[in-house]
Amino acid sequence: MNRFAFAQPRTFQEAATMLADKRFSLPVLKGGGIDLVDHLKEGLTEPDVVINVRRLRPGWATAGSPQITESGGLIRIEAGTTLADIAASEIIRAKAPVLAQAVEYAASPQVRNVATAAGNLLQRPRCWYYRHRQTECLKKGGMKCFAVDGENKYHAIFGDGPCFIVHPSNLAPALTICDGVAHVIGGKREQIPLAELYHLPARDVRSENTLEPGEVVTHLTCSPAPVSGFYAVKEKQSFDWPLVAASVWMRLDGARISEARVCAGAVAPVPWLLPRVDGALRGVSVDDDAGLRRACAVAVEGARPLADNKYKLALLPVAIRRAVLIAAGKPQATEVDA
Repeated sequence: MNRFAFAQPRTFQEAATMLADKRFSLPVLKGGGIDLVDHLKEGLTEPDVVINVRRLRPGWATAGSPQITESGGLIRIEAGTTLADIAASEIIRAKAPVLAQAVEYAASPQVRNVATAAGNLLQRPRCWYYRHRQTECLKKGGMKCFAVDGENKYHAIFGDGPCFIVHPSNLAPALTICDGVAHVIGGKREQIPLAELYHLPARDVRSENTLEPGEVVTHLTCSPAPVSGFYAVKEKQSFDWPLVAASVWMRLDGARISEARVCAGAVAPVPWLLPRVDGALRGVSVDDDAGLRRACAVAVEGARPLADNKYKLALLPVAIRRAVLIAAGKPQATEVDA
C-alpha cells in the first residue's frame, strides 16, 4: 500500500477545493471509509490524498444538530448520516419507510453504524472481476467484461452492457422512488436528481455516477412516501448482497392502487425504474393476489439475462410483489409467498 496524505477540511467548500486541487493526482473522499478501505486493501486505488468528510455539517449546524430533519414538505438527510441512523429515524419510519427498510438489513450492524448515506450511494461495484486486483477488466481499462463469458450469477439482466455490473446500493433505488435529490457543492450545479446521478456503462465504463471533478455531496432531500416498502431476496438473510431488490411507492384508494412507482436493485448497473410495472399496478387491489402477480410479472419484459443469472427473472416479480404488500401494511402475506 502506498503512502498518502490525510486532509481534514473544516467545510464542504474546503473539501471541494481540495478535491479539485491540481497538486493532487488522485484525491479521494472518505466518509465512513468502508469501501475506500476495501479498495486500498485490494490494491484497486492508490490515492495521494484522502479527504475526510465524515463529520462535515452545514455551516448553520451546531454540535448535536439532528442529521435527519423535515422542513417545507421535504425530508433532509445529511451526507454523513449513518445507515443505522436512517433505519432508526422516527421521521423516516413515519414519512418514508422504504428508506429505513432499504438500509436496516444492508451489510452488518457494525458496517451500518459507520457507513454513511452519501457513501452508500457512491460505493463502487462489487463485481468479483472488478474487485480482483490481477484481472484487467473493462471497468479498469481492459478490453473485455469477463462476466459475459465467465461466472455471472450476480450480474445484470438489464442495461445491455458493455459492462454487466449491478448497482450495489440499497438506498439509491429507495431514494429514487421518493424523488430523491443529491445536493452538491464545488461545481456549476447545486442539485442532481437521484435518477440523474448514475449513468449506464455505455456512457463511461470507468465510472458509475455523473459527479463532476470537485463536486461533493453535502446532503440529500426527498419527498415523503408514507405508503412505501422495500424487499430484497438474498441467499442468506444475514450479511449478504441482494440477488434482487425492489422499492415501491404507492397511492391507495382504499385497497386499490391508484398510482405506483417501482425501482429495482441488483439487476442493472443503475437503479432500474420499471414504468411498465407502475402502469400495470394501477387499478389493482392489494387484496387481489392474482392481479398483483400479473402486474409484477411485467417487470422482466426486456430483460436479457446472462448464462448463470436467469433465476433473477423468477425472483424479481416476487420481490416487487412483496414490497407492494409491505407498503400496503400486509407484511405477513409475504411469509407464504412463492
